[in-house]
Amino acid sequence: MIQKCDKPGCQKAGTCRAPKSRDLREYWHFCQEHAAEYNKNWNYYADMTPEEIEADWERQTFGSELKDKTAESADYVKFLNDFLNGRSAFDKTQPRRHGMPTNVVSALKVFDLPITTNLREVRAKYRVMAKKYHPDTATNKKTAADQFARISAAYEILKKHFS
Repeated sequence: MIQKCDKPGCQKAGTCRAPKSRDLREYWHFCQEHAAEYNKNWNYYADMTPEEIEADWERQTFGSELKDKTAESADYVKFLNDFLNGRSAFDKTQPRRHGMPTNVVSALKVFDLPITTNLREVRAKYRVMAKKYHPDTATNKKTAADQFARISAAYEILKKHFS
């Protein structure tokens, strides 16, 4: 249900929600013009001290405030230093290969399909290429048999891989 704009005196439809407070449970309903004006002047952290802002940020980020800031910050600083200083060694490590067998990759190349493909796409591509290169229907009969055998072998590999 569309409400009337909550700005006194405005008769437009209140299609834009704007929070009434920081708890974000209640909202004003303004027209676009008044919502933009309200949002420009609204500050989530108004009337909060820097310590309260930091505590709120920690609560939203970590689920609770950090209890022992000195111990926690020392661990955090150690983590950052280990990460930054060990970064060059990390970058030099070889990436773990998520093995897709080479015969599957080669079969996908036959069909000119990406490694993210699925069996449905393989079947569709196989049907198109089989019609084109089948020895009975191909225009170039000399190479059609070889091409058709290559396509059929690749299709069998991919069917086995995806099932």
